Amino acid sequence: MTSVVPVPLAGLLPEQEAATYAGWFACLAEPMRVKLLHAVATSPRGLTVGALTEILGTSQSTCSHHVRKLAEVGFLHLRKEGTATVVTINQSCCSGLPHAADAVMGLLAPRPCCPDNVPDDVIVRPMADGDEETLRRISGEGAAAEFDVQGLPDHRWVAEYEGEVVGWAVAAPISSRACHQGVAEAFVRVAESHRGRGVGKALIHKQVTEADAAGIRTLQTSVFTDDRASLALYRSAGYRTVGIRERIARRGDVWHDTIFLERRTEVDR
Repeated sequence: MTSVVPVPLAGLLPEQEAATYAGWFACLAEPMRVKLLHAVATSPRGLTVGALTEILGTSQSTCSHHVRKLAEVGFLHLRKEGTATVVTINQSCCSGLPHAADAVMGLLAPRPCCPDNVPDDVIVRPMADGDEETLRRISGEGAAAEFDVQGLPDHRWVAEYEGEVVGWAVAAPISSRACHQGVAEAFVRVAESHRGRGVGKALIHKQVTEADAAGIRTLQTSVFTDDRASLALYRSAGYRTVGIRERIARRGDVWHDTIFLERRTEVDR
């Protein structure tokens, strides 16, 4: 009879994390709640309980019950507008779902090195002094200093399309301390007029492959919880969700949550 030798675990999930994820998954075990969550997630302005009742084809009391359960766990936000209850998605909680799945499954699935289908008509070259004005325009007044951070000299790139600079990427050290050598923060920005053409793919492909070649062991970045395009771009380059940072980034007069992501070199994954 063959004996089975237990394989040592890399480390159990902390009790608090396990309890949180279990609560999320248990709440979503009811199909009606999954449909309800999908309806709200695909309605950026939110839906009233009355509208959700019609969409789901159920009674208002049943709909209200499921809304309350999803709100208790943290998937939904509720607010009053007159006599109506408006239901909106909690971007932080929902964006954390992929991380929860990764954590529970032990990150067994290999992550990609970089995005596929990089366009041939986008040229990525080193950043030059004459690019400054264009980069400021792409970044916008509120983020104009971002490309001016102390980027690593060999990791400052611009993307050109038909001779026009349409995006930039920078990898900057997170600290001057010796213990943080080999860890950099990644920035990628694309001109609004050229989004959806693969400019971001070309930039991030260059950024991560050059970082790997230079021995940068970790790249990290943050995106707003509602910025699905950026989230998809970074994940296509092997980034994983580490967690949610609450009320950490400002847009106008409002503080927002961000998703914190990181990418490790192949040897460190």
